[in-house]
Amino acid sequence: MRILLTGGAGFIGSALVRHLIQNTDHEVLNFDKLTYAGTLTTVEEVSQSDRYRFVQGDICDAAAVRAAIEEFRPQIITHLAAESHVDRSIDGPDAFIQTNIVGTFVMLSEARRYWQTLEGADKDAFRFHHISTDEVYGSLGETGFFTEETPYDPRSPYSASKASSDHLVSAWGHTYGLPVLITNCSNNYGPYHFPEKLIPLMIVKALAGETLPVYGKGDQVRDWLFVEDHARALHRVFEQGAVGRTYNIGGNNEKQNLEVVKTVCAILDQERPRADGKSYAEQIGYVADRPGHDKRYAIDASRIRDELGWEPQETFETGIEKTVKWYLAHEAWWRGIVEERGAVQRRGLAA
Repeated sequence: MRILLTGGAGFIGSALVRHLIQNTDHEVLNFDKLTYAGTLTTVEEVSQSDRYRFVQGDICDAAAVRAAIEEFRPQIITHLAAESHVDRSIDGPDAFIQTNIVGTFVMLSEARRYWQTLEGADKDAFRFHHISTDEVYGSLGETGFFTEETPYDPRSPYSASKASSDHLVSAWGHTYGLPVLITNCSNNYGPYHFPEKLIPLMIVKALAGETLPVYGKGDQVRDWLFVEDHARALHRVFEQGAVGRTYNIGGNNEKQNLEVVKTVCAILDQERPRADGKSYAEQIGYVADRPGHDKRYAIDASRIRDELGWEPQETFETGIEKTVKWYLAHEAWWRGIVEERGAVQRRGLAA
């Protein structure tokens, strides 16, 4: 199949690009604006494939989106392009409204325009797959899980913008008959994660000898999903998922943030010990919490397991070890990003 993938130079998008080129016969068009968090180094290992091509473009630019769709003529559009960092959304929500809401509207409009030109089996086979987050559901108490029927209750500008985009996709399915799919995932981690996010940020700051900034008490709970497991799930959904269906994708790995940071420190202690022989955990420090920080997320991923046969292959223990070792082996990749893009600067204090 021909798959047009938005945001393929970002973290999750690039993992899906690599997976599709390395493990399938599909053709992939990577449509990406190359914002601060996007870099083509994430797909460099597959960029020479004759089944891969790249177009730099903005999902808010209808003419650019239309040109890419009409030239490539995809059977699948997987929409991953988004602003995604909660802290940045607190400081500058306008970019999140524009990209995540207006951009999704443009993608839906152009996908519908193209879909209406198709006939027969081509029209029947077309899918618009929107990739979203579990943060649209809000915050859980100490028990319970998010299911596909959980009411939306977004708490940050980021999650509100993603909730809005989910509703648009659902509406285009109901109103216009566009064959849509939605997936909502838990916290991803793994190779090529932009260093402003928790796990790579802790690795970068630990190696620099800096304080490891843990928000509040570090007792916020997240369900951690290895990004390559997520890519396999997305592939399964757009090939086999039922039109109009939503699928939650989780890693079955609930961990407190502080536990995650201590685990990263323990692996670094083993793989690259500090010169003074002390543990990196001694660098942990507690900082002002993020405004409106959700307490707990947890995913019930039984629908995608029962209906599509997908389950994560990595436990948190195997995935986090692979991740830390990857960052140690690829310092040239993240050091350049840290120096050029200010990736480790604290944001989101709503000052």
